[in-house]
Amino acid sequence: MIAADKLCYRSKLRYVNAGEKFWFSVLTMLFLILSRSLSMAVLVLLVNGLLTVKNGGIGLGSYLRLLSVPLVFLILSTLAVVVNVSKVPLDAYAVPVGAFYITGSRESLLFGMQLIGTAMASVSCLYFLSLHTTMTDILGVLEGLHCPRLLTELMLLIYRFIFVLMDTASAILISQKARLGHRNFKTSIRSFGWMGAGLLMKAFQRSNALYDAMESRCYAGSIRVLREQRSVKPGEVGAIVCFELLLLGMTIGRKL
Repeated sequence: MIAADKLCYRSKLRYVNAGEKFWFSVLTMLFLILSRSLSMAVLVLLVNGLLTVKNGGIGLGSYLRLLSVPLVFLILSTLAVVVNVSKVPLDAYAVPVGAFYITGSRESLLFGMQLIGTAMASVSCLYFLSLHTTMTDILGVLEGLHCPRLLTELMLLIYRFIFVLMDTASAILISQKARLGHRNFKTSIRSFGWMGAGLLMKAFQRSNALYDAMESRCYAGSIRVLREQRSVKPGEVGAIVCFELLLLGMTIGRKL
């Protein structure tokens, strides 16, 4: 099982109404994108972190490890914005290298910080939704919003097939290690290529078997999943409304 799924099924917020968590995440992310405010990004990161770790019961180390993955990519991609090679030094910093300078401006540094902050806060919103809401509950919210059934069923099938492929890849990897297929770097590269080719063929076979299994259970073009109806708590809705109004005020104040 994917680590995020394990954390989701252990979360203390799992049984909170899925619609509340969905709209909290979506509206917060919308305000973040509209404002691109660094202060709002810090506030959202703190709130989502507090809700996830304290209220959700997810370990701080696990949460930080999940956040570190997109952070590394963001830092590497933002280097192109904040680092320049020029013959003229800029106002933020300048490191002489021969006849050139590795330099950057204060404006580019601020923009890079805003970019990283907005992206990380948006990722924390998606993590809040995925770490406390099961896939079936998310699809239930989308169906309630009249999302096309074809789209939701494709999402459910793709989600299910991820675990099928992971299980197949794990079995192939164990078999390769048992035959010393990863004894050095050269054989590891070769084994990885063979695993990719074998996984492609296994994927077609497992997908056909999965479809046959669905048809044998009277599949008629729609997947029906039993979902629990969880009540909406006025206190939680009020807290979400107040927080979103605060973000709306910050967004309007930034635009003025």
